[in-house]
Amino acid sequence: MIHMNTQLPPPIVIYQLASAHYISQALHVAAHLGIADLLTEGPQTHQTLAAKTGTHAGALRRVLRLLASLGVFAEGADGRFELTPVGAALRTGPGSSRAAARLFAGPMVWQCWGDLLTTVRTGEPAFPRLFKTGSFEYFADHPEEAAVFDEAMGSFTATISDILAATYDFSGMREVIDVGGGDGRLLTGILRAYPDLRGTVFDLPRLAESAMRQIAGAGVPDRHRFVGGDFFEAVPEGFDAYLLKHVIHDWDDTRAVRILENCRRAMRPQAKLLIIEGVYPPRADASPESRGAAANDVNMLVCTGGRQRSEAEFRELYAAAGLGLTRIIPTMAASCLIEGVRE
Repeated sequence: MIHMNTQLPPPIVIYQLASAHYISQALHVAAHLGIADLLTEGPQTHQTLAAKTGTHAGALRRVLRLLASLGVFAEGADGRFELTPVGAALRTGPGSSRAAARLFAGPMVWQCWGDLLTTVRTGEPAFPRLFKTGSFEYFADHPEEAAVFDEAMGSFTATISDILAATYDFSGMREVIDVGGGDGRLLTGILRAYPDLRGTVFDLPRLAESAMRQIAGAGVPDRHRFVGGDFFEAVPEGFDAYLLKHVIHDWDDTRAVRILENCRRAMRPQAKLLIIEGVYPPRADASPESRGAAANDVNMLVCTGGRQRSEAEFRELYAAAGLGLTRIIPTMAASCLIEGVRE
C-alpha cells in the first residue's frame, strides 16, 4: 500500500497516487521474470539478467532502477543489481510473495481495476463482464493462472496458520474442517500445535492434487485429509469447528448467507464457526488498517462482487444464517477470528 506523505504539496500527493500503478507494473515484471531468484546467486549486471530472462537489456535496466529507487533491489556503484530484504521476499520458496505480486499486479486483476468506472456506474463486478465467466470458474479453464492464484493464497495462509494456532484454543476438539481451504496449509500449523486433533480440507475437486501433495509434505498425513465438493451445495457434517479463511469476503450477502447456512446445517450443537478475515473499521480514516480494508473491499467489488464487512455487518450476516456472533479476536496477521455458534 502506497504511503502518503502529507508534508508534500497536495498536487504532488495526487501525482504519486495517480502514478502508483507504475510501481505495481514494474513489480509484476520482476516477479514474472524471476529476477529475485536469479539475484540469489549474487549481484549481476542488467545485461546478464536480460540474457537469462530473454528480455531487452536496456528496457530491463530501466525497470530495475525504478524498483531500486523503491528499495526492492539495490544498484551498486559498478552498475550491478542485488537483492535487498524486501526483494528477497520475491524469491520462490516458503514464505515467498512472488505469486502475490504476479496475481495482484498481473493482467487479470489489472484489467478488472481498469474497468472500475464501469463497475461504479453499474454496481456489477468487472470480472464476469471482461472474462465472460465468474472468477473461480475462470480458473478451471486457465490452469497457469489458477496455479498463481493458489500459490498466492497459500503463501498468505501459511503465515496465518501458526498465528491462528497460537491465538485460538482448539484443545478439547477432535475434528476441524477448513471450508474452502485450498491446498490445506491453514490446517497444517493447527494440527502440528494440537497433536490429538484431526483436520479435513473441503474445496473444489480441482484442488485435490495440490492439496494431497501439500498434506503429504506437512508431516501429519495420518490426521489430515482432503474432501472435494461445493460449499454452495453442502458442507460435510459433524465437525467441532468450521473454518472459513478469506472465503466469505469473496461473495455478496445472498451467497455468503448460503455458505453459512450450509455450515450451520452441518455443525454439531456445540460446534464453532470461525471466519478468518479482516473486519472493516466503523469509519475510514488515513490509518494503514483503513487503507488496507478499503483497498481489499474495492478489489472484491471489481473481481468477485464480494465485500469486506464491519462487525455490525458480520452480525447481520450470522443472524441471517441462523448463527450468533459470540466474539471477534484480533490476530497479528491483519485478520480477525470471528467466532459464531448455532442459535
